[in-house]
Amino acid sequence: MEYKKELEDLAINTIRLLSVDAVQKANSGHPGMPMGAAPMGHVLFTKFMHYNPKDAHWPNRDRFILSAGHGCMLQYSLLYLTGYNLTLDDIKKFRQLHSKTAGHPEYGLTDGIDVTTGPLGQGFANGVGFAIGQKHLAARFNKPGFDLFDYKIYVICSDGDMMEGVTAEAASLAGHLELGNLIYLYDDNHISIEGNTGIAFTENVAQRFEAYGWHVQIVEDGNDVNAIAIAVRNAQAETQKPSLIKIRTQIAYGSPNKVNTAGAHGSPLGEEEVKLVKKFFGFDPSKFFHVPKEVLTYYRSIGEKGTAVAEKWQELFNQYKAQFPDLALAYETGLNGQLPEGWQAKLPTFEGDEEIATRQASGKVLNALAAYLPGLIGGSADLAPSTDTNLKEFTSFSSENRNGRNFHFGVREHAMGCALNGMALTKGVIPYGATFLIFSEYMRPAIRLAAIMKINPIFIFTHDSIGLGEDGTTHQPVEQLISLRSIPNITLIRPGDANETSQAWRVALEHQTGPVILVLTRQGLPVIDQQKYAKASELEKGAYVLSDVENPELILIGTGSELSIVLAVQGKLSKEGIAARVVSMPSWELFEKQSAEYKESVFPKSLKNRLAVEAGSTLGWHKYVTDDGDIIGMKGFGASAPAADLFNFYGITVAHVVERAKVLVGKL
Repeated sequence: MEYKKELEDLAINTIRLLSVDAVQKANSGHPGMPMGAAPMGHVLFTKFMHYNPKDAHWPNRDRFILSAGHGCMLQYSLLYLTGYNLTLDDIKKFRQLHSKTAGHPEYGLTDGIDVTTGPLGQGFANGVGFAIGQKHLAARFNKPGFDLFDYKIYVICSDGDMMEGVTAEAASLAGHLELGNLIYLYDDNHISIEGNTGIAFTENVAQRFEAYGWHVQIVEDGNDVNAIAIAVRNAQAETQKPSLIKIRTQIAYGSPNKVNTAGAHGSPLGEEEVKLVKKFFGFDPSKFFHVPKEVLTYYRSIGEKGTAVAEKWQELFNQYKAQFPDLALAYETGLNGQLPEGWQAKLPTFEGDEEIATRQASGKVLNALAAYLPGLIGGSADLAPSTDTNLKEFTSFSSENRNGRNFHFGVREHAMGCALNGMALTKGVIPYGATFLIFSEYMRPAIRLAAIMKINPIFIFTHDSIGLGEDGTTHQPVEQLISLRSIPNITLIRPGDANETSQAWRVALEHQTGPVILVLTRQGLPVIDQQKYAKASELEKGAYVLSDVENPELILIGTGSELSIVLAVQGKLSKEGIAARVVSMPSWELFEKQSAEYKESVFPKSLKNRLAVEAGSTLGWHKYVTDDGDIIGMKGFGASAPAADLFNFYGITVAHVVERAKVLVGKL
């Protein structure tokens, strides 16, 4: 692999100075990281990675993740230079309103950005999900002579990534699963915001990753293009272990006064220092955003080679399609975000007097659908027996079995959430992951980023209230429902019985604009009679009139395990001459998408007596009950006791709701 020193040095320095100028013009950003890491970015984009600037979503492209997202001008520079849909004007608008060059890389905003990064550790852990996605696609679709999916995942990460706890979780999982399609380049510059990392970070990173089961190499000089290239080639050859290449770099290399200092980490260099940097690299200090013609020609030619590789892959896929039409159709269906025809008919319905927990109903739905939705894969954070998420007719994904569809993420909730995001960004994969609702706290960064990206992992959270009982205060979620509902682009569904749970899965699988959170009970709930009351399919509207009466005096609103309570309350009140409408409200977000006319039909403005019951924080419910209404819920934490005793103590019972309803209508 020939190193054209003069041209390539000029190309690398062009990346550095584009980054410097963009940060200086914006008066905001991180110039130091791109200055130090430019050689490794250059090596990846010119010598190893397969990508197509003319089709940023080409299926077998190598994925590139800049986990050190603060250094995004490195990525933007490479995308512009190699011919993606990014102009020099876009570079000049770095960090400005409505520009394509945001302050950290954002998926969906700019071609060539495979995942939104920035919060450190997230991109690192997303890479594990991308690697799982590739292994799943290869196991499902590759055939002899047709290696459709053999792409690799390249990640540039930083000292900050290495300090974040989620990196440890993800690296441990990657080593265990022997994800040899991961190649991580560690920009080891020893600088963070507070100064030299030695003030807080002195571990031996190489030995740590070796202990995780990674293949580790060390490059002593971050400017040694040949050494970096050799290390990447070695990493490609290591197909069993994930690879870490620890590259010693100098932050703000080329800056006489700010090299190897925290001053270049999160602030522009300053106009005078920029001039000195340009002189150091032999550029004209009076020119800004200068791209030598030969550099642009060089990088664009690299991009054009990628286009040719992508076209060759398409030819291979066309041959595959002729030989394996059913598999090709299945892939194309998933690629387009579609589901196989007729899958909805496989959704189970429930009837009878036996109570069933919604977590158990969810498990029955998953297993009823699994054979018809081969892209549906997932697991739990060591809680599959409790969350009912095991696909009983399928094996487990492991280092020996890439066909497995059950995932054992271990007690690594945060890494699980990040991996699900990487899997969701793999077209043809429908990922789900489960844990207890209380442990959603460990997953918040990943959930939030999924919402920002508007991608579609399915998060399953069971044991949704004080109803989990004896495990007590530490395990009983109270504030988690309103906390999750507050995240934009989230669709949270808390079904009230088994049939609503089945419909919740339908909505989750059809949803295209953000993550869906299914919140499920540990305790058994009555199955609501589908002949007597409104159909559970109405769940798709977020709230619906489950049971109505003539001239109602109040509205009873129930969600989750409390729906059956308010339904029983309706019957009690009827015997005392009080007419109450029952509204099931499993999803605020779905309800808010309905028309004003529909909302008025469920909650008429003239009917102000409303009583909401939910075994969680009462925050947020005032929007639906109004000032004239009432809310029964949790005002503090729970306690350790059997579930029935807890519901009785906190007043989430038929008798107490009847009493509050009578007060509300002035008949107590």
